Amino acid sequence: MPILLAAALAASPTLAQMRWERRVLIVAAPSPQDPELAEQRRILGNWSAKGDERDLTIVEVVGDQVRGAGDTAPALRRRFRLPATFTAILIGKDGGVKLRTAHPFPTAMLEKTIDAMPMRRAGRR
Repeated sequence: MPILLAAALAASPTLAQMRWERRVLIVAAPSPQDPELAEQRRILGNWSAKGDERDLTIVEVVGDQVRGAGDTAPALRRRFRLPATFTAILIGKDGGVKLRTAHPFPTAMLEKTIDAMPMRRAGRR
């Protein structure tokens, strides 16, 4: 493994390391040109502050590349049974799958689902 790639992977925590600390939105697509990937990025683009306040990390699995986590694409594809088409999965802090869809998530759905989670409700004042 090239040194720069190894350093980049070491800098990003794995999903296992994020457990109990972060919620994770996995956005998987077959290629960077996937139109649903572009739409999900557009939707999330103006929502980053609200995602941050909900302890949300976005992990993209595009082709054989992963951005946002130290896991490998094949490992994530196996673990979450990611098909060769667009898929988005919301994972709770407990590591469980909370939502799964073959289309981009609207931010209202993410907010409603996250805000209803017990750990989110317990953390709000």
